[in-house]
Amino acid sequence: MSVDGGVLEFEDYVRSRQDALLRSARRLVPDPVDAQDLVQTALVRTLPRWEGIADKKLADAYMRRVMINTRTEWWRSRRFEEVPTGDLPDACVDDGAEQRADREMLRDAMRVLAPKQRQVVVMRHYDQLSTEETARALGMTTGTVKSTLHRALARLRQELEHGRYGYARKEGRCAA
Repeated sequence: MSVDGGVLEFEDYVRSRQDALLRSARRLVPDPVDAQDLVQTALVRTLPRWEGIADKKLADAYMRRVMINTRTEWWRSRRFEEVPTGDLPDACVDDGAEQRADREMLRDAMRVLAPKQRQVVVMRHYDQLSTEETARALGMTTGTVKSTLHRALARLRQELEHGRYGYARKEGRCAA
């Protein structure tokens, strides 16, 4: 049989069996695109050996074996995202306890502020009012609100850093 005859015979086989081959490939890999790639790769690997298949009735079995071997090669050659290591990272469970403790510490620190300073801080940062809205609500000028806020935040910062709270930014906290 000539080379052209063998190629035509292979093309006839592919045309007649491509749906069955694709169904077999879908059983091997879940992704339809990967299944098509698997069939194509198996066909490319089978073509040079097509003449060596004496009983063409066994071509389906041969093709399935080529697909299984190809899928196994793909699986073995895949790159792992995880890298084994001897040191395990510390488990970090964020149960909200730190956040509640920080909130309680801030409430305690706010007690060192004068009542007007507390009002300005709460309205500007908790209620998120603008400087003008805070000034209207408290009957102050905007300049007084700004200077009061500046002094209050400086006092809070000093209290948190040097007071009895021992507050310092902790490195390595859990990512929120």
